[in-house]
Amino acid sequence: MSFALYPSLKDRVVLVTGGGSGIGAAIVEAFVGQGAKVAFLDIQEEESLALVDRLGGHATFIPCDLTDIAALRDAIRRVLDEIGPVRALINNAANDARHEIDEVSVEYWDKAMAVNLRHLFFASQAVRPAMAAAGGGAIVNFSSVAWMFGGANLIAYTTAKAGIVGMTHSLAREFGDDNIRVNAIAPGAVMTEKQLRLWYNEETAQAAADRQFIKRRLEPEEIARAALFLAADDSRMITKQCLTVDAGLR
Repeated sequence: MSFALYPSLKDRVVLVTGGGSGIGAAIVEAFVGQGAKVAFLDIQEEESLALVDRLGGHATFIPCDLTDIAALRDAIRRVLDEIGPVRALINNAANDARHEIDEVSVEYWDKAMAVNLRHLFFASQAVRPAMAAAGGGAIVNFSSVAWMFGGANLIAYTTAKAGIVGMTHSLAREFGDDNIRVNAIAPGAVMTEKQLRLWYNEETAQAAADRQFIKRRLEPEEIARAALFLAADDSRMITKQCLTVDAGLR
């Protein structure tokens, strides 16, 4: 099966957060396949270096703890200086750790917001000036269907993911005059290596697929192809939207 090529993405600078594994790695690989100049940020060095090696060096890995906003700004400044103005920012990084509601402390809550919500705003803020000066671009924020369902043992995560949709709407308004489109993607039950290792097994993964209208496992590559479209000029009049990619999960 073959999929779309987007000429507008060739040689375009793309920055992906959380690009070392899972959905993020699939996104990095998809943009490399389009001929984009891809940089990605991640805290997982071993997985990230392995991805760069697998892609033949056609991606730049910058180690970064995204909860450290000063480090995030420094990493983005490095991308601008060494590669060029970011024309597509893919705010993918998150952590869907489970937690019992009665055990959530103030410290845990703040940490969950830092890893799942805060850095998306500050990355968007940091890339905006150069993106606008280059003629505009696209920001794609990652939400989740988990907040729509009211996912169990995920209240901090689902709160952040709902907040991302609100932030996306407001950023789309604020950045529109700069020709910067801001959209979101809400993935469903994507069977990444991490999900299969921590939360699912073969039986429960199939049970999740059976709850979908399209009863096949939802793979990271499906989400990556949605990100390609929203980053490419083919979607140049689409902004302030949240695209659900969940195979009809119910």
